[in-house]
Amino acid sequence: MKSSYRAVQISAPGVLELIERPVQQAGEEEVLIDVEACGICGADAADIESPSAAPGRIPGHEVVGRIIARGSRVPEMWQTGQRVGVGRLGGHCQTCSACRRGQFHLCQAQPVMGNNRDGGYAEQMLVRHTGLVAIPDELSAVETAPLLCAGLATFNALKKSAAQAGDLVAIQGIGGLGHLAIQYARKMGFCVVAIGRGMDIAADALQLGAHVYIDSRTEDPLSRLQAMGGAQVILSTITDSPSAAALLPALAAQGRLLIVGVGMQPLEFMPRSMVGGERMVMGTLTGTPWEAEKTLDFSLLTDIRARIETMPLEQAAEAYQRMKSGRANFRMVLTMESDFAED
Repeated sequence: MKSSYRAVQISAPGVLELIERPVQQAGEEEVLIDVEACGICGADAADIESPSAAPGRIPGHEVVGRIIARGSRVPEMWQTGQRVGVGRLGGHCQTCSACRRGQFHLCQAQPVMGNNRDGGYAEQMLVRHTGLVAIPDELSAVETAPLLCAGLATFNALKKSAAQAGDLVAIQGIGGLGHLAIQYARKMGFCVVAIGRGMDIAADALQLGAHVYIDSRTEDPLSRLQAMGGAQVILSTITDSPSAAALLPALAAQGRLLIVGVGMQPLEFMPRSMVGGERMVMGTLTGTPWEAEKTLDFSLLTDIRARIETMPLEQAAEAYQRMKSGRANFRMVLTMESDFAED
């Protein structure tokens, strides 16, 4: 095994720096992963740009690689050489009240990868075994990485939506999250309406599976959805809270507005619009490793993939800026030279 590895750390808020660190030792309940690919997510910006960003923190939470070392208390199901991944949530504690209820994704004692625990902009990474996701052989590391966050978040949200096959489902925002949400919604049998800004994205939205595209710059999405009878589900992937709230009256009776895009402004709406039609607003938080594996299984079964651009680890700062600017072809993924060695 190598004595050191390369990583990209936050040297100051908004500044990424390529460094080299000595190889770490896995704790009793941890594994050391040789990273093969790490996606760059919009949520990384909160870690990288925050004034409270911890100097030296390694961002990244869409990680795929192989186990190269394991702690003494890691279950036998996780073996050296095995392909694994980890998303935003770095492993539940198994003892808090949420874990005892089986709500592992709501565990408040688990690390948040790339935020309060070093993430995957690196050739190696430590992670709790409870955060591990088994990766199917049929999926490459690069195509798997975005599915561990963007894929999981949108797939799980739609599963929890209570929508039935044939229902009208609107996807607001056709970016890194939205372009996967369109595909999942179409394969789940929904009538899919994509809402974006500008006609430049229309062809992509329809090719990805949308039945209807609404350009919010030239047409009122609220009026159009109401004319179609209302949406049973609106999945908002954007961080523009006022735009998300404006669509609430477009929900059908007992419809749900699902929030996966985390905006910095409050959601504002009139209670009458909620009470009169028994409408709901619901936030959804990625999911458990088990749910991540179901996301991968469904993606394989239905041939759903993220659209991806790749860059090597040493170009992480450039790749991050490309994602942040919105110029990426939906998702950016960092790749590493894999130097797997037996422990």
